[in-house]
Amino acid sequence: QLVESGGGLVQAGDSLRLSCAASGRTFSDSAVGWFRQAPGKEREFVAAIRWSSDSPYYGDSAKGRFTISRDNAKNTVYLQMNSLKPEDTAVYYCAEGGSGSLTASYEYDYWGQGTQVTVSS
Repeated sequence: QLVESGGGLVQAGDSLRLSCAASGRTFSDSAVGWFRQAPGKEREFVAAIRWSSDSPYYGDSAKGRFTISRDNAKNTVYLQMNSLKPEDTAVYYCAEGGSGSLTASYEYDYWGQGTQVTVSS
């Protein structure tokens, strides 16, 4: 089970750090990704990190503003989001899998319930 936390209501320009904790399982030999979905829009790839290589990958919307990282000891992946914009408003999901394409949601096997991020202008 994956559990996201850290969402909330912030103003444009603020920062948030989302967390994705694995409960009852250990991240290994896989990737952990963050996706987001705004009302009426398709799920969008935000960022991912491969557990074996610790290499981060970012979607265009995240480059330069978001940072994905992990804490092995806590079995947790973080998404630090800076300079938030109203268009970042969405439900953010973490997912584990990504054995193929990191940006494709269908490559991920396990999903969290999502955490709402709302950015006011």
